[in-house]
Amino acid sequence: MNIKQNAEGEVVVLALSGKIMGGPDHERFMGEIKTLVADGHVDVLLDMSKVTWVNSTGLGILVSGFHTLKKNGGRLKICSVSDRIDNILNVTQLKLVFDTYVTCEEALASFND
Repeated sequence: MNIKQNAEGEVVVLALSGKIMGGPDHERFMGEIKTLVADGHVDVLLDMSKVTWVNSTGLGILVSGFHTLKKNGGRLKICSVSDRIDNILNVTQLKLVFDTYVTCEEALASFND
């Protein structure tokens, strides 16, 4: 998994790419989240348009990030998931946990609600 960071106002967009599988991905992702929280950035949008696969450990990584941000008064939202990843989120019922959006523009606007 690769991560590119971009600030959009008060929201930090993390553009993820590749496979989210666990192991080093957990350290990389949670390191980013913890650094953002330490710097006072607690609203995060995950752009998953370039994510090709997420396994169960990868889903756990996303849930960990969600809980870390929520515990610190923030929000984690997801945008631009492929049909394959959307199906995984549905089957695992994680769409009940994560706010997901078709486009990143919609997701960014939702932080103002």
